[in-house]
Amino acid sequence: PRRRGSRWPGLTRPGPRGSTGGRTGRHGVTRRQRVAGWGLALPFLLIFTVFMAGPVLASAAMSFTDLRSADLRDPLAVDPVGVDNYVRLLGDETLRRAAANTAWFVLLGVPLTMVLGLAAAVALDAGISRFRAFFRVGYYLPVVTSIVAVAVVWRFLLEPDSGLVNTLLARLGVDGPAWLSDTRTALPSLVVMAAWRNMGFLMVVFLAGLQAIPGELHEAAAIDGCGAWARFRHVTLPLLRPTLLFGGVVTGIGYLQFFEEPFVMTGGGPLDSTLSVAFYIYQQFGFGNYGYAAAIAYVLFVAVVGLTAAQFRLMRSKT
Repeated sequence: PRRRGSRWPGLTRPGPRGSTGGRTGRHGVTRRQRVAGWGLALPFLLIFTVFMAGPVLASAAMSFTDLRSADLRDPLAVDPVGVDNYVRLLGDETLRRAAANTAWFVLLGVPLTMVLGLAAAVALDAGISRFRAFFRVGYYLPVVTSIVAVAVVWRFLLEPDSGLVNTLLARLGVDGPAWLSDTRTALPSLVVMAAWRNMGFLMVVFLAGLQAIPGELHEAAAIDGCGAWARFRHVTLPLLRPTLLFGGVVTGIGYLQFFEEPFVMTGGGPLDSTLSVAFYIYQQFGFGNYGYAAAIAYVLFVAVVGLTAAQFRLMRSKT
């Protein structure tokens, strides 16, 4: 018989169910499981550190130096300049013009894209029963199409002499403008093109939000005498607010960084009327002003954070 306190040689006390051996931690995770978890995460951590965190930290340090393309052979000899790059951008007239263009692009493009996406989602959810899959694919196809290809097609559509838009206007007796060569119409043309391309993504997001709203709420509102607009305003929109917030944040972040549209269609012209902040950063890197370009990039990052925080604060009190 086994005496109290004694152990048979070669036998160990069975561990908890599901354990794989090793000392169990405070949360029931053994040391072997922790090592296996870190081993699986190590490749991603290395890739993230080398290609994401490292460049981000390097660009932050670069923004406080006078690094130029001529200094790449000996980057350690670059002199720190403190906040001179940030002070310099405050007096940059071209940057102020680019910031104003970007602000107008966001203020006009985000509401337009959200309205078009919501209208298409409502139509697909309630008004269109036949060929619904066809319309979904048709609206979403521009999203997965290359932005460069879309911009090239729109550039040909907006040609002043042979473009399809001015050809149709001429048949109506209207003399169409030079859409991309006029300072008054160049930026609005880019806004319309961007809204057309991105409304399909918001349509899918809003359609998922609409289908998550219980139908009983609409039926109860209809019984109480609410019309279609009243049900949409007092039932659909309040319940759709988190989805609208997501769509607004994602679209706003993307539009603050718009680059391909002016790069392909206008080159930032005419007279810098379509120059964006991202395009101006690209130009400064091309000129070899790496430190100054990094400083502008971090100002744009602060703008993205500020816009996102403002959208969350605006929607938070009503959710």
